[in-house]
Amino acid sequence: MTDVAAVTDHYTHGSLVDAIRGGIEKLGKTTESVDVDDLGPVDEFHIGGRVATESFLDQLDINPGHHVLDVGCGLGGGSRFAANKYDCRVTGIDLTDEYVDTGNQLCSWVGLNDQIHLEVGDATALPHADNSFDRAYMLHVGMNIPDKESLAAEIYRVVRPGARVGIYDVMLVGSGDLVFPVPWASSPTESAVAESMTYISALEKAGFNIVSQRDRREFALDFFEQLQKKAVSTEGPPPLGLHILMGDTAPIKVRNMIDNISRNIIAPIELIAEKLQEDQAV
Repeated sequence: MTDVAAVTDHYTHGSLVDAIRGGIEKLGKTTESVDVDDLGPVDEFHIGGRVATESFLDQLDINPGHHVLDVGCGLGGGSRFAANKYDCRVTGIDLTDEYVDTGNQLCSWVGLNDQIHLEVGDATALPHADNSFDRAYMLHVGMNIPDKESLAAEIYRVVRPGARVGIYDVMLVGSGDLVFPVPWASSPTESAVAESMTYISALEKAGFNIVSQRDRREFALDFFEQLQKKAVSTEGPPPLGLHILMGDTAPIKVRNMIDNISRNIIAPIELIAEKLQEDQAV
């Protein structure tokens, strides 16, 4: 069982806006000239970064004018990418106050604060009305949420009939003990990693139809290999990167993540589900 306070403590940085502003200045830019692509290395806090986000979100058929829910939005990297690429409106929700405050600041810097609103809240008790959203997604979120059934039920409640919902999470695929710390948890106390069937069962119980499932293990291993090669070929970390979020423990968290995936205990998995139209429901 994860502890909410432990989860928020794990992610809280303390001076995130200043750290990101410093990275932007190292890029030779200002908060007035920075764009969505510049922020990608620091605000896409999941395996595969921007490449994974685009491949994943393209499966949701997001159209201009859609209202999209970003569950566990973090800094809002996925929200900004979606709003910028698909010309949609995005509402994001996350437990960590600092991430939400920083994310809204970043939206302002890149001129997307009229399209995006990030707010603090619990994904298992969403503060939104029924049938509010045309699409919804989660990017590496469920690993901190033990109650997958309440999570699925709440997402089902707030999306409209016909809505597509995407989940891209790290999931259990084999047996063995996970090595901690990892990017989403310093210890088992904050971790709620589950098998894909746990997600599928929760989604189907809520009323969703499963459209597709994709194992991204090989993609993840290649991503980390390229990341390591890049680190060797450069002096120090880049101006903007996930080291800003993970701090001094970033190398060991990444190393443990690679080890856990290499031992085939966990892998990033994509699930796409759909809320049936009312005339399709049995």
